[in-house]
Amino acid sequence: MTPGIPGFTPRFPGVTLERLQAWLPTIITAVLAVVAALVLLAVMSRLLHRLAPRVHWYVVGFPLMRIRMRLSWRHLCLNADLTGTDRPTTGQLGPLVVKGRPIMPVLPLLTRIRPRTFGATAVILLHPGQIPEPFVNAAEAMSHAWRVHAVRVDPRQRGRVRLTILTADPLTTNHRDDPADWATGPTPASAAGTPHSGREAAIEEAASTAPTVVTGAGTTAVPGDLAANVGHREDGRPWVIDLVTFPHWLITGATQSGKSTLINAAVARWATRPIALVGIDCKGGMELAPHAPRLSALATDRAEAADVLAQLVTETQQRMRLCRQHGARNIWQLPPALRPVPVIVVVDELAELYLVASRADKDEALRATTNLLRLAQLGAALGVHLVVAGQRVGSDLGPGVTALRAQLAGRICLRVNDEETVDMTLGDLYPDAVEAAQQIDPAAKGIAVTTASEAGWIRARSVYLPPETLDTVINATAHLAPRLSGLTPPNP
Repeated sequence: MTPGIPGFTPRFPGVTLERLQAWLPTIITAVLAVVAALVLLAVMSRLLHRLAPRVHWYVVGFPLMRIRMRLSWRHLCLNADLTGTDRPTTGQLGPLVVKGRPIMPVLPLLTRIRPRTFGATAVILLHPGQIPEPFVNAAEAMSHAWRVHAVRVDPRQRGRVRLTILTADPLTTNHRDDPADWATGPTPASAAGTPHSGREAAIEEAASTAPTVVTGAGTTAVPGDLAANVGHREDGRPWVIDLVTFPHWLITGATQSGKSTLINAAVARWATRPIALVGIDCKGGMELAPHAPRLSALATDRAEAADVLAQLVTETQQRMRLCRQHGARNIWQLPPALRPVPVIVVVDELAELYLVASRADKDEALRATTNLLRLAQLGAALGVHLVVAGQRVGSDLGPGVTALRAQLAGRICLRVNDEETVDMTLGDLYPDAVEAAQQIDPAAKGIAVTTASEAGWIRARSVYLPPETLDTVINATAHLAPRLSGLTPPNP
């Protein structure tokens, strides 16, 4: 018993009321100092986030997210059924076979958590017998547990899955580039002779940088000239439409979804390269008319489109004979002096080629669509590439649409008005991308779900190119438009 305080028994020997009263000012001072330090750190963190968000992410944001990932990993694996076991789940009990769940589940290893400007990347090492599908299905649970915008799961590597962790949606702002950057082309040396093993990095460098101005015709094209940087992807990397990786592209998008903006960005990039551009716009040329000075030919109705496509088929047959004479399997194996100019055919509103209203229209449509399909089948190795766009692509347009779609490996789906168009665009290659395309916000222009060689599919957003910038680029590169045999350049 402590003298003077009846009934008081100290919990710690040697601690008396007098000592507690002597320590009280020191304790209060220490608590206030800790609170002041925490408030100061919070204020400094907010100020750092406002002035230097990237530094804030690496110094504050990523360490906190890494702690959340480590602390929640066990509960996440148990609740989402992501665990494995090192013991069999069946056993022999006399003549009976007993089945059950493992009593001691083994967690997959979450490793290689690395910060990135867009968030982080990580790797999950699977146990023997595990498959990636549960991890793909648990992507939403991971994003909620780690308090991030989204988690993308890439299951293509054997025995592991790669995670791309996005802290925010990088597609919420519409970027505008400097107009001066659009009047320049890539350094030919950076793309020529690039092996496929390092092609991804070379494509991004050639498509996103523009150190050399293309000043005249006669320059020999290289494979890197077919890569056009048209925007940015949700993982922070440039969005590149590469006609070497995917020779032909299908673009679908409703009115005011950003389809024309995307085509303008791609044409503006290709206009600075030694490439022939051919336009087919059966709506009277309204959409592709601004590109006319740089086009080698422009068809404004179905009859003209049928003639242009037929002449391009003849061109591919001539290139085929040229490659056969020199033992080349594609035009890029030909000597530079003999290499024909690559041709990119931009088809705006595909449905106008297929829809018929009379018997005469049927014969005309059949001629045009048959030649379009032949170009899709033969043109990849011969330097003739298709970029086909439309508001709607459905089976009601005819069986030829499905045959054409099978040849268009590159897919871009912006916001559309019906589910069938999404299925026709993405469903045959990436069924899991259909839901992502259906969730595109109508208020956000230019957002699309697109083919990506290293990730299967990914969300991206095209850059906005003002009309005056497009006119500047087209007029500055009009002298680069090559003459193609049998085709008449459009009237200025």
